[in-house]
Amino acid sequence: MQLHKEIIDLRSDTVTKPCSKMLEAMMSAEVGDDVFNEDPTVKELQNKTAELFGMEDALFCTSGTMTNQLAIKAHTQPGEELICDQNSHIYHYESAGIAFNSGVQSKLIQGDRGRITAQQIEQAINPDQDWLAKTSLVCLENTVNKAGGSYYSISELKKIRTICQKHDLKLHLDGARLFNALVETNESAKSYGKLFDSISVCLSKGLGAPVGSLIIGTKSFIKSCRRTRKSFGGNMRQAGYLAAAGIYALDHNLNQLKKDNHHASILAETLAKCSFTKNILPADTNIVIFDLVDRMNYETFEIKMNSFGIRFSRFGPKTIRFVTHRDFSPEMLEYVCIKLPKI
Repeated sequence: MQLHKEIIDLRSDTVTKPCSKMLEAMMSAEVGDDVFNEDPTVKELQNKTAELFGMEDALFCTSGTMTNQLAIKAHTQPGEELICDQNSHIYHYESAGIAFNSGVQSKLIQGDRGRITAQQIEQAINPDQDWLAKTSLVCLENTVNKAGGSYYSISELKKIRTICQKHDLKLHLDGARLFNALVETNESAKSYGKLFDSISVCLSKGLGAPVGSLIIGTKSFIKSCRRTRKSFGGNMRQAGYLAAAGIYALDHNLNQLKKDNHHASILAETLAKCSFTKNILPADTNIVIFDLVDRMNYETFEIKMNSFGIRFSRFGPKTIRFVTHRDFSPEMLEYVCIKLPKI
């Protein structure tokens, strides 16, 4: 195979661009002023997403960071504590938003590749003492970005829900890549809607929309989030042009995710045969994380990958992440699998 003429971008599934039909949907969208709650396409997207999960309402926002932070703000009071895994996106990659936006501290649990159990959660709940922060919220991530796209079993999620109800805790899901998990487990979105008080889903990752995430929950919860979105500076006007891309993505792009997950598994199999890799995490969905062996320094690896026209993310001193996506074609996969053993 000749050197691929395109840059092959495996940094993230956020690098995708709208297809021509998605662009047509965006340009033909009926719009209004969403600050006045008058954009019909935004309303359609919000209603569609809420119905998909069997929940009451949803709110369209600019990013998954915003939807997660809105949920934490709505579910907690300053001085309280939330429980999450030590690898959680809300803890590592949202600019200390938990503390900055909500005045809440985090209790971190070491789970199994980002997945915490009901038993761990119950053990982490603070007793009702004046000198201890009140535990008020549990936040899960599915799939877990920093743990290589791992996902929860529905049986464990049900156990976690039971513990949260027992101790009067709210349960939030950072479901940025939830759809990648659903195509693997064959669980329905509605089964998740029954378990969580709020769910955040992203449209601009595997689904290929250019911008946007949604927070889903009860009508009263979304009303609170809508007010906070304004104070965060997150209100948009004729946002229907962006919402139309999300509608198109939900209608047409879900089935692609199974292929993206499969491409990641092939990359992981190829990497397992390469002499420069170790500690390759299972590629459960569309993320592959691995370490470089001691003899391979990062700079050498980067130079080689650049010479092949392959981009990637650095996740640690010698930890690498690949993410497959809609714009990573079977031809690109073949090319990468030919080049990797040559490093």
